[in-house]
This record gives sequence, C-alpha cells and structure tokens, in this order.
Amino acid sequence: MEQLIPIASKLQDVLGAVGQNTQLDLPQIVVVGGQSSGKSSVLEGIVGRSFLPRGTGIVTRRPLILTLVNTRTPGYEHSQESSENQDPNSDSDDVGVEWGEFVHMPGRKFHSFQQIRVEIVRETDRLTGSNKGISNDPISLKIYSPHVLALTLVDLPGITKVPVGDQPENIEEQIQEMLLEFISNPNAIILAVTAANTDVANSDALRMAKAVDPYGNRTIGVLTKCDLMDPGTDASDVLLNRVYPLRRGYIGTVNRGQKDINEDLSIRDGLSKEEQFFSNHPVYSTDRNLMEKCGTKILAKNLNNILMHHIRDVLPDVKNRITTMMTDVTLELDALGVPGQKSRNTLGGTLLGLLSKFATNFASIIDGKALVELFGGARINYIFNDIFSTSLMTVGPFDGLTDEEVRTTITNAMGTRRALFVPEIAFDILIRRQIARLESPGIECVDLVYEELQRIAGQSEPKELNRFPFLRERLCDVVSNLLKRCMSPTQMMVENLVKIELAYINTSHPDFIGGARAVAAVTNRSVNLQPIRTSELPEGSTSETPTSQATNSQFFNAEGENEGEQTPYGPPTIVHLPSVPTTMKQTDIPPSDRELSEMHVIKSLIESYFKVVRKTFIDMVPKTIMFFLVNHVKDALQNELVSELYRESEVETLMKEADDVAQRRQNCEEMRDLLGKALEIVNEVRDFNTFSQVE
Repeated sequence: MEQLIPIASKLQDVLGAVGQNTQLDLPQIVVVGGQSSGKSSVLEGIVGRSFLPRGTGIVTRRPLILTLVNTRTPGYEHSQESSENQDPNSDSDDVGVEWGEFVHMPGRKFHSFQQIRVEIVRETDRLTGSNKGISNDPISLKIYSPHVLALTLVDLPGITKVPVGDQPENIEEQIQEMLLEFISNPNAIILAVTAANTDVANSDALRMAKAVDPYGNRTIGVLTKCDLMDPGTDASDVLLNRVYPLRRGYIGTVNRGQKDINEDLSIRDGLSKEEQFFSNHPVYSTDRNLMEKCGTKILAKNLNNILMHHIRDVLPDVKNRITTMMTDVTLELDALGVPGQKSRNTLGGTLLGLLSKFATNFASIIDGKALVELFGGARINYIFNDIFSTSLMTVGPFDGLTDEEVRTTITNAMGTRRALFVPEIAFDILIRRQIARLESPGIECVDLVYEELQRIAGQSEPKELNRFPFLRERLCDVVSNLLKRCMSPTQMMVENLVKIELAYINTSHPDFIGGARAVAAVTNRSVNLQPIRTSELPEGSTSETPTSQATNSQFFNAEGENEGEQTPYGPPTIVHLPSVPTTMKQTDIPPSDRELSEMHVIKSLIESYFKVVRKTFIDMVPKTIMFFLVNHVKDALQNELVSELYRESEVETLMKEADDVAQRRQNCEEMRDLLGKALEIVNEVRDFNTFSQVE
C-alpha cells in the first residue's frame, strides 16, 4: 500500500512542470503551529535528519513543500554516490543513500543536510529579503532516504501575534492568510502542533484548524514536549480525546531540546530517547491505548496510512481533470495546425475552409444552438420582443402633447369662422406629430441588432483563425464593411415606414374609431352632465341662461320700456376697440363646453389611430431588420468573404502564421506528453486497487 504515495509524488512532479499543482489539489499534510511549539522538531523527527533553519523569532517565512521518498520502495532505483559528497556528520553509515533535491535547482543533489539548511535560508532571503517578511511562494524539497516513510508535508510559518524587530505591523494577518490558503483546501490534512505543557484550549493551531475543519475530519493533533510537563502531570486525557476531541485523535511526541542540539544529539538517538521516555513513563507505559498514541514513529505511520487512503479516494477525480486538460490541449493543437511549408494550392484550400467555417458558424449562431444562455438569434429575438416592443408600448398617444396644444390646434384649424363640426385638419396635424415620434425607437432597434451581429461575428471565428493574424484582420474588415453596407438601407427603410404612415392617414382603417363613433362616445360621456347643471339652478328658476333672458327681454321691450325706470336720453357713446396683442394664448380663458367636447373628440381620434400605427410599427420594424440586415448578411457573407479574400496574389500573405504559433505549438506538444505521463502514473493505481479488493 505504501507504493501509492510515490506514485502520487511522481504525478505531482509531472503536473508541477506544467503549473497545474493547485488545480489538481493533491492531498498534502500541512503542518501548523505557534512559534516555539516544536514544529521543526516534529518534521525533523519524521525525516530523521536535522535540516531545518533554527533561530529566534519567525524563521520559516515561506511554505516548504517537503516530499519524503523511501529509497527502499520495490522497483526504486538510485545511483550510488561517492562518499566524498557525504555529510561528515551523517547519522547513518550508509553511503550515498540519503540526499536532498530542490525543484528550483533541478539535477543537483545535496548530500549534506547542513547545505540543505543553508539553501533553504538562501532561497528564502532571495525572495523575501532579510526583513523577516513572508511570501506565499513555496520552496519544494525532496528528501531521498531509506529511513523515511513516503509522505508529503507542508511546513508553514509559526503563528505569531506581536511583530518584533523589522517585522511588519500586520505580520499576524499575513501569516494567518497564508495558513488559511493552505489549510482551506478540502483535500489537505492538517497537522496541528501544540506543546503539551500548554492548555490545548488556547492552541492557535487548533483554533485555525477548527475555522476550516469544524468537525475535525481532517485534523490530527500533535502534542510536543511531553517530557517537559510538570511533575505529576501527563497528557493522557488529551491523548485519549477527552479534552478537545478530534476525529483523528492526538499523537504525543518528545523533541530534542536546545541542550540536546548543542550536544550534537542525533535525530536517531533522539528518537531512541523518546521511545525510552514513553516506555518508562508510569502512566503512558501502563496503558496500551496510550502507547499506540505516543512517539514520532507512530505519528509517521499514522500519517502515511491516512495520506495513502486519502490519495486513493481522490485519484479518480484527478484522472478526470487530467483527461479534461488533455482534451483541451489536443483541441488547441488541432487549432494550431500542422507545421511546415505548404503549396499555394494547399494554402488556398485551407483559406477556403476557414472562410466557409466562419460563415457556417455565423449562420448557426443566428439560428441558435446554445443551451445555457440566450445566444445569437435568441438575443436578436429578445431585442425585438423584450426591448423594442415593450419599450414602444410604453409610448403613449399623448406623450409630449398637452390639452392646451390640442385646444389651440383646433382653434387655429377653424380659421376665420367658427366651424360647425370638429375640423379634421386639427386631427391630421396632431396625429402626424405623434407618429413621427416612433422613428427614433425604430432606428435604435436597428443599432442594437447591428451591435449584436458584430458580437456574433466575433463569436464565429474558428480557433484556427488565431494562427493567421493578417487573415483575421482582413476578415474582420470584410464583415464590418458588409454590416455597415446593410445597415444604411435598413435605417432608411425604418425611416420610410414612418414616412409611409405620414403620407396617408387612413381614417377608413377597420381598427380606427372614426369621427362618428368618436362624437357618439363623447356625447354619451357628457350626457349625464346636463341634468346636474340644471339641478344646480336656484329654486323657481328656469333652465334658461342669463344670456337668453336678456335677449328675450330686449325682444319684448323693443321700445325701450323698463319695469322700474327709464333710460334718460343723451348723446351716443363712442366705442373704442382694444388693440390686438402680438401673441395670443388661450391659457387664460377656460374652455367652453363645446371646446371640451371638441378636445375629447380629437383626443379619442388620436388615441385610436396612434394605437393602430404603433401596432403596425411594432410588427414591421423587426421584419424590416431581418430582411434588410440579418438575413441579407447571413446569405451574402460567404460569397462576400470569398470574393474579397480568396485572391491568388494574396493567399500566401493572408496565410502567414503569427510569430508565436510555433512556440505555442511546441508548448502544447510538451504539455500533451507530460499529461500523457500523468495519466500513465494514475493508471498504475488500477492494479493496486484490484489487488486490494482481492485481499
């Protein structure tokens, strides 16, 4: 079962070469903990070597991705190196079987773990400087040894709260953001390191882990410094999951102290010292359950088992993603075409194929074949029905037309004498003015469809067209010119639709209310007003108006008789007429009943006829645009492209590849090969799964 993790490590290497590590999210063990919690000692205990930088304050300032490779794995081959490159302080008598390799220094082997420590410090300072700043850019290190279990771990900066020295004021926020970036990955296994001589309730590592893993499904607690607890106390309650329960539990460890490091106590001797501590402890040694939770070796085995099961579960998804990436790369390679010189006839055939494919794509998009969102022709239909039609229905018959303008127009239409009937010329003048207002929305609809066709043209470009920048530029020019040529007659026809309506006001239209019906409607509307006015007269009065009474009085008293008094005789009075004003308005004079009736009749006629014209306009504008613009462009596009672009003298110029196409083709071929290797590595798991099922 331990063969699974080396397979995953090889897979990650292959994908790392094409920059796809984060996409595939291979499971890793992420180590988090506060400063001086013993993170470095835990990692060095698992590796069996002292190689991490040490010091005061924040030492780890970049993520360290540490891959452990067991050189005793069946089928693994390694070359024996000369002993002169071996670390003189090596903990092992083996020659040439332990070394480290950095991804940023491919091919170079570090046999001295002291040199590995120096290189980690140097690479950290290279990117972050010496002011104790941090960076999310990881350092990738592989340790090859027969003494390690196959694990992949990520060491992160220790959690700190107070900046010291030259550290930035927001160092705590920077570190927390980095930690969350790594541990938020749902495939990450969190190794939360806490010192045993502190209260786990105050553990920064457990707090951070709980923020992204509230149920503890992927968090392992590690209690370090178990040998430094106060006499008479132990960590048994925490290790037995009684204090702060975690689904995966806790492991207790004993670290090398500073005194041990100063005395050059080797990692291997430190692990032996740790094993003796737990074996001789009066509490841990007497409980088998506790002993299964104590020691760095136990921690390493548990981590290995967890990671192997985890990788086995996620590899199917990894394979699907690699397959998808392989498909994308293959499609891109097909779009980039086959390199090499071609004859003029071959280039001409390729050119015709591209032009035909563009025209076909353009027509297909207009016809509409998308499933997710409105696309192509559906968007044009949306413009017609949901934008143009809906907006035009909000245009009222009397928008921009006041009652005073209607009254004034009627009065002007009567001329020098009072008309017996409502003058038709007033209706004619007013309805033409309202109809003319429809032209602007119609032209705007043409503009919207024109812009949509430009959008469709951009979506119709075959991927292969990107290889030929000159052809792409000329093709766009031809399509743009065709659209512009078709747009002008379309706009003119929409303008003519309005002119057609203005040329002849068809009062015989079956949907038009007509003059007689308008008068009848107004009469029925005002028939109830007369009784009301009669009932308002004083008691005993007749329905005659004061004017009629005066007329009757003058008629029956023609000889100047008056009931009360007589008019004295005198010289006649000279009457002077006022001067005619320069401008005359009716706003100061309230309309008479007759004028109100005439206004109602005219407005009824305007409303009825405007609705007739608006309905026709809503129907005719989309038809006009489809005939003069959309369908004409769709039908003429291929012939236009061929006639303008397929010329023997220009074929070689148009079919000249872009300068970067060759490099892009090479990159795609390399990525295709790497992804093919990745698929082979994933398929190696198939035999393992089959074997495990048989067992």
